[in-house]
Amino acid sequence: MASSCLASPAGAALCRPRRPRRRVACSAAGAGGDGDGGRAETAWFLTGHRTAGGLACGVLAAWAVASAPNPVIAASQRLPPLSTEANRCERAFVGNTIGQANGVYDKPLDLRFCDYTNEKTNLKGKSLAAALMSDAKFDGADMSEVVMSKAYAVGASFKGTDFTNAVIDRVNFEKADLTGAIFKNTVLSGSTFNDAKMGDVVFEDTIIGYIDLQKLCTNTSISAESRLELGCR
Repeated sequence: MASSCLASPAGAALCRPRRPRRRVACSAAGAGGDGDGGRAETAWFLTGHRTAGGLACGVLAAWAVASAPNPVIAASQRLPPLSTEANRCERAFVGNTIGQANGVYDKPLDLRFCDYTNEKTNLKGKSLAAALMSDAKFDGADMSEVVMSKAYAVGASFKGTDFTNAVIDRVNFEKADLTGAIFKNTVLSGSTFNDAKMGDVVFEDTIIGYIDLQKLCTNTSISAESRLELGCR
């Protein structure tokens, strides 16, 4: 069944794949960077669950403050040297607690090459703002309710990872393996999935922007069933 979309006054639209039941209005003050004087932006969401609407409103607020001047970190961008901190991989279990929307942090969260396979407890609900996650393994991990803003996950493995109720904002998943990942009731905003493996991914009640949806649907590894869930045409 195709997605239902309601456009915002700014021309953006957010889509809710399948079973729309509840209309939620969200508004957030603009950053004023384009001479808007801090005007409010409003978007409508078609949602089947109260929690989904709340998550969508949270992402709208983050977008109004920071999305325009803070694009996805490109795969070609030069990254800092690998951290030599002895417990750098364990820092994911604490996460970042400041600057979630802007990807601002007190120290780099360098998770590159770390292995969190089947981690079921310590990643849930964490904030991983601007985390460097390339070539790390999160296969089978429970990452439900995580907030990932401007994370760099190029070439990382998320096979069977559970992102239920998570907020995935401006994350670069280029060439990542997301086979069987679960994006149930997940907000996907401004993220890229170029050349990512996305077979058997679950997109149940995923909240995704119209433009982001069109880009995601160009990934040919997405199964026919998942494309139907998303509303790809």
